[in-house]
Amino acid sequence: MPDAPTLTARLPRGEAAHDPDALYEAFTGWAADQGLRLYPHQEEALLELVSDAHVILSTPTGSGKSLAAVAAHAVALAQGRRSFYTAPIKALVSEKFFALVEVFGSENVGMMTGDTAVNAHAPIVCCTAEILANLALRDGPDTDAGLVVMDEFHYYADPQRGWAWQVPLLELPRTQFLLMSATLGDVTFFEEDLRRRTGREVAVVANAERPVPLTFSYVVEPLHELLDELVQTQRAPVYVVHFTQKEAVERAQSLMSTTLASRAQRDAIAAELGGFRFGPGFGRTLSRLLRHGVGVHHAGMLPKYRRVVERLTQKGLLPVVCGTDTLGVGINVPIRTVVLTSLVKYDGTRMRHLSAREFHQIAGRAGRAGFDTVGEVVVMAPEHVIENRKALLKAGDDPKKQRKIVRKQAPAGHVNWTDKTYERLRDAPPEPLTSSFHVSHAMVLHVLQRGRDGRADPIAVMTHLLTENHEPEGARARHVRRAVDVYRSLRAGGVVERPWVDDPSAPKGRRRTVQLVADLPATFALDQALSPFAYAALDLLDPADPGYAHDVVSVIEATLDDPRQVLAAQENRARGEAVAAMKADGLEYDERMALLEGVTYPRPLAELLEATFATYRRTNPWVADLTLSPKSVVRDMHERAATFAEYVSLYSLDRTEGVLLRYLADAYRALRRTVPEDRRTEELEELVAWLGDLVRRTDSSLLDEWERLANPTDDTEPTAPDDDTPPPVTADPRVFRALVRGAMFRRVELVAREAWGALAALGDVDGDDRPWTADRWADAVDPYWDLHDEVLTGPAARGPALFQVTPSEGRGPGAGTWRVRQVLDDPAGDHDWRIDALVDLAASDEAGEVRLRVLEVGPL
Repeated sequence: MPDAPTLTARLPRGEAAHDPDALYEAFTGWAADQGLRLYPHQEEALLELVSDAHVILSTPTGSGKSLAAVAAHAVALAQGRRSFYTAPIKALVSEKFFALVEVFGSENVGMMTGDTAVNAHAPIVCCTAEILANLALRDGPDTDAGLVVMDEFHYYADPQRGWAWQVPLLELPRTQFLLMSATLGDVTFFEEDLRRRTGREVAVVANAERPVPLTFSYVVEPLHELLDELVQTQRAPVYVVHFTQKEAVERAQSLMSTTLASRAQRDAIAAELGGFRFGPGFGRTLSRLLRHGVGVHHAGMLPKYRRVVERLTQKGLLPVVCGTDTLGVGINVPIRTVVLTSLVKYDGTRMRHLSAREFHQIAGRAGRAGFDTVGEVVVMAPEHVIENRKALLKAGDDPKKQRKIVRKQAPAGHVNWTDKTYERLRDAPPEPLTSSFHVSHAMVLHVLQRGRDGRADPIAVMTHLLTENHEPEGARARHVRRAVDVYRSLRAGGVVERPWVDDPSAPKGRRRTVQLVADLPATFALDQALSPFAYAALDLLDPADPGYAHDVVSVIEATLDDPRQVLAAQENRARGEAVAAMKADGLEYDERMALLEGVTYPRPLAELLEATFATYRRTNPWVADLTLSPKSVVRDMHERAATFAEYVSLYSLDRTEGVLLRYLADAYRALRRTVPEDRRTEELEELVAWLGDLVRRTDSSLLDEWERLANPTDDTEPTAPDDDTPPPVTADPRVFRALVRGAMFRRVELVAREAWGALAALGDVDGDDRPWTADRWADAVDPYWDLHDEVLTGPAARGPALFQVTPSEGRGPGAGTWRVRQVLDDPAGDHDWRIDALVDLAASDEAGEVRLRVLEVGPL
């Protein structure tokens, strides 16, 4: 929407802002300026919004619900009402933030996601559903929310998060709502409930014609034959849906033997990719696939890889994209045909059939408005059914051959599906949404916060929540018991008290109430809930300790969400190494299995942090429902002096690079935001700078977006999506120093392990081009063992006292060389051995990583 500020300028003011006709004409006039013609259902939703009614917008994917949301915000802005847009995923919140900034101007739009707050007091706020729910609990009907747009409202039924979509409906009776989703099912309950609670009319806008109609089919032919037919008959781009990332990648690789893109298409793909930088590991795999005309798209990929797949698909260059069902949440890829390879998924507990809602969410992505006249949804039969049909076709009409066929069965324990399963899902409407309300410590504390200034009786508010929620009667009783348990824990912790207050309506003119004893932080449970604990836990650490910087990282990492795939890979590697060691020690199988139970991923400071957290929880009850999770990803990577690519290779994380990168970016932001200035040492600053550079050098989009959110402007052009060229590696001396220190310490660790072959593989050469072979390293270090029993590699060994840098003359990136010395830490503390090296800055810039040559290894 290029001329975004035009909408704000068009909005009527004063009395006209409450004239439905004036509001309608202002919005439709603006839309016409953008070349947008409203569909009938969009016009209907707009008319209801300007008439002050609630709107439940249950229309198909691609039918323009986003434009209705813009209209809602425009109406509220004109009338001086603050409006909220909520979504389930931070990425969708930030995407909508940028889109609304274009429409209304940066001064009118803010964002809150829990780890980012931008212009939070703006008249239009984009936020996660939990943020709005917590505000509603804290302020109730007084919440400054004149209008709320709840996108992806089907998350109301999510077992873990659905409470956040329900609470605003219960606690904001004066607010106008726009509830939107393509798969709401029967909304009669919400229509009646909203009307009863608010006294406001409710308009249900549903059964709109899909702009691009869908056709459905069930096929039993092999996938490669189906894809070839779809491509040849101009029914691409095709999105092939899988329910694991592994299956999506493996399917894409299996298509390398099938010609799906013409020579001209492949040439166009190569030209469009140009100098795009694919990293090692999965990057090389993706480059090969894309040049063949096959894309991959899933949440485990680096953002820059997802963007390049989206860009190639938008330009019509990729006939086939293999991905996961995250397609159902919404991705920026125009699709003509959706092919589902299965109707079964693992939901975290068990394998089960897709729900009708899930099926229609995925199917709804087929068909591109403005490009296609029809979208196609194709469901594949199970693999064994396809194989049986193939065998029958091969046998032909020969009865003898037909009798010899050994029909394959579904794998044991496999949840099967048939054409009847497909027909049921195709014809079934989305299931009715069911309540997922639950009570937590944070909920009770927010309600108590509302009662602090006398605006409400917290007992009455909590009673209202417990008796007026959307749960069945039996479940409500369970929630009451949970609320009583929470209250008792708060009372036992000395956080609440039961004072007497005056109340003329009470039998004796006064009654008991519940109130907080102490003030709570203003942003508790609105920001990262464990950040205050991390801040307090820093007091446990001694800045003079050589391991201080790494211990600070461990405190912060313990408060972050787990990158499950990374931790699983760490645990698998740790168990593999433990088994090998136990076998070498001659332990029997039963002993090995018993000992293996205690082997997990690294958890630095676990005992200290968990004991401290137990104490902290007693006086800070808003964390009572949260779990501390000690782990070591950033620390592990830094201690190993590993690059991103090396770490991915070490733990075989090729398919989940994006998970690792998002975690590293979250850790970088948390370190920047949580650790106060007086707690930052030079070593910690260097580590944080190293981490930020590592994230940016791998894929700058995550940190670039964060910086844009923190400093939004109207006139800043975003970086071109394909401009991923990193700055020179020597541009920031502090970062480069950290990289050099890591490179040198890697050599120390290998020396300590006497890993001469690994040292030789580093490829260091001396000034005479004489290679540092394994034998040369062994001979150079051999005299050390006459003096010392081991090379230490603890925190002191990597400290600044044992690392020296002497820069050459010259300024600017790439100028000259650095002479560096890494002194070995020995048990006696003599520090009488060193590794000297020369770092070539120009060569490092060219390679994008440290380039050095070892000069000498020996005594000082």
